[in-house]
Amino acid sequence: MKNVSIPRNEYPRPQLVRKNWLNLNGEWQFAFDDENIGVKEKWFQIVHPFKQKIIVPFAYQTKLSGINDPSFHDHVWYRREFTVPKEWSGQKIILHFGAVDYRAWVYVNGQYAGYHEGGHVSFSFDITELLTWETETIVVRVEDPSRDETIPRGKQFWFEKSDSIWYTRTTGIWQTVWLEPVSSTNISKLRLTPDIDRGDIIVEFEVKGNYLNKKVEIEIGFKGEKVVLDTIEIFEAYNKRSINLYNRQIFRTSFHHVGWNWAPESPNLFDIKITLKDDQEVFDEIDSYFGMRKIHIENGMVYLNNKPYYQKLVLDQGYWPDGLLTAPTDEDLKKDIELALEMGFNGCRKHQKVEDPRFFYWADKLGFLVWGECPASPSYSEDAASRLTKEWIEIIERDYNHPSIVAWVPLNESWGVPFIKFNKQQQHHSLAMYHLIHSLDPTRLVISNDGWELTVTDICAIHNYNHGSSDEKEKYEAFKESLATKENLLRSKPANRGIYADGFEHNGEPILLTEFGGIGFKVGENNGWGYTSVKDEQEFIADYRRVMEAVYASQALHGYCYTQLTDVEQEINGLLTYHREPKCELEKIREINEMWHPNVVKF
Repeated sequence: MKNVSIPRNEYPRPQLVRKNWLNLNGEWQFAFDDENIGVKEKWFQIVHPFKQKIIVPFAYQTKLSGINDPSFHDHVWYRREFTVPKEWSGQKIILHFGAVDYRAWVYVNGQYAGYHEGGHVSFSFDITELLTWETETIVVRVEDPSRDETIPRGKQFWFEKSDSIWYTRTTGIWQTVWLEPVSSTNISKLRLTPDIDRGDIIVEFEVKGNYLNKKVEIEIGFKGEKVVLDTIEIFEAYNKRSINLYNRQIFRTSFHHVGWNWAPESPNLFDIKITLKDDQEVFDEIDSYFGMRKIHIENGMVYLNNKPYYQKLVLDQGYWPDGLLTAPTDEDLKKDIELALEMGFNGCRKHQKVEDPRFFYWADKLGFLVWGECPASPSYSEDAASRLTKEWIEIIERDYNHPSIVAWVPLNESWGVPFIKFNKQQQHHSLAMYHLIHSLDPTRLVISNDGWELTVTDICAIHNYNHGSSDEKEKYEAFKESLATKENLLRSKPANRGIYADGFEHNGEPILLTEFGGIGFKVGENNGWGYTSVKDEQEFIADYRRVMEAVYASQALHGYCYTQLTDVEQEINGLLTYHREPKCELEKIREINEMWHPNVVKF
C-alpha cells in the first residue's frame, strides 16, 4: 500500500516487511496538559478541544512538528481519525509505534488499547476488537518527566535551555505510527543468526495462533539467484532451523574465491522470504534479509569475519536542526552514512541514541559498522537500573538481525553509575548489563562502560580529549605519549578517572580510542564550543592531521572513534555543520584517515 503524501512515508520496519500497511503520520490534533487534568476529564473519551495541530512523527519541540516549542510540557495528548481499509476485514489490525518518549497510554474509540514505558524502541497493540470499521479515533496520552534523572534520557537535558554537551529534549511520538493487517495465524518474531564458520544461517521464528497442520516455506536468494527453498512442518509455536549455504549449487565452485560475507568492503546481503501456509491458503508472508557476518576478539584485536579489522569510527549523535532525534527524511539517514564513508570512516558509534531502524537498514545496505548505544540515566537508582534493563531487552529484540551492528554499549563514561569506581552495587549493574546483553545476543561485542572505569568488557574503550591546541606542544606530546603503548594507555587517567574500576583490570581485550578530537570550527553565524578550536579550513585540516598522527603512532590502539560527525546545537566540533555541510574538502579528511592502515572501502 503506497503512502506518498505524508512525512516519513517509507516502510518503517525493514527487517520484517509485509505487503499491506497504512502510515498514520501527518497532521494530528494536539494539546498540552500542563495541569495534568486530561485523565480526570477523560480526554480519551470526550471530544475535548485539542487546540493545536502537530505533524507526526516530529516532537513538539521541533520546527518540523509545526509547533517548535522547546519549553517543558510533561503531559501531552494526540488525537487523529483514520479509516481501516475494508479489504482488511477479517484480519487482526495491529497498531504500531516506532518510538514514543517516554510513557504512552493509547486509546482507540475511547477504549484503552495499551501502555508502554520506554522512549526509544517500538511497540504495538492489537486493536481489532476496538474498531467500528467506520471512522476510527486514536488518542495517545504521553508523560515525559522533564527533570527526572532516573529515566534513560541520554543527551536530552533536564534544564530548559541546552548547554554544554546537553541538547533539547524530545517528548512524545518521534517515529512512524502505522497500521498493518495480519492473519489470526501469523509469524510474530523472526531471528536470523549467521554462522560463517559452518556456512549456516540459523532461522528462528514464532507462530502465533493455530499452527497445527501448517508449514513454513523459506526461500533465500543472493544477488538475484535462488539459493534455498526449504519447507518446515510446524508442530509448535517456536521453530528453529539451521540452513547450510555452503553446499548450495550457486556456491559449490565459487564461495572460496568470491566474497559473499557481509563487511564494509563488500556489504553482501541475502534476501529471505518466509511464507506461512497450508495446502489451501497463505496465512502470512514476510520479506527480510541477512548478512553473513562474524565479529569477535582474539589476540588483543577485533576480528571481522575471522580477519583482524581496524575500526575507523565516527561519533554520531543522530540529531537534526529541524527534527532533533527524528531525521526529516529517510534520505537524510542514508546521506549521513554516505558522508561518513566519503570521509574514509568504516562505521560509527551511534551515541546516546537508539536509532531509527531505517538507519540500520542503510548501514546494512551501504556497508557501515555500527556500535549501538542506549541513552543513559543521569542518576543511579534501582528504578533507573530496571528501566535501562527493560529498554535493552527491547532494543536487542528489535535490532538483532542487522549485520551492520557489531557492538553494544550499555554504559558511557559512568553516566548513571557515578560511583562505579568503588561502589559494588553500581559495579554489579555494569556486570549485569554486560552479561544480560551477551545472554540475549551472543553474536556481538559488549563494551561495559565506554570511556573509563570499565568492569568486565570485550573492548577496552578509552576517551581522551587532551590533545591540546596546535601551540600547546607539551600537552600534545603528553597526549601522544599516553597513546603510544599498552602500558601508557592503561595507566592514563584522561578525565582523572582510571581506565578500570576498582577490582577490575585489563585481560587482553583490544584497546580502542573511542572518543577524542572534537576540534571546534565555526562555520556560519552559530557560536559554540569544541575541545580545541581553529579559525579556518586550512587550520582545521592541519589540526585533524595532527591529532590523527598521534593516534596512528600508537603501537597498541586497534581502532578509534573520532568526535564527531556533525555539529549539534551549541557544539561546533563536527566534521560537518549541523545542516550537513562539509567544513572542508571531504577528500582531505579521507586522505588523512587512509594515511595509515589504509581503508579499502570505495565510496
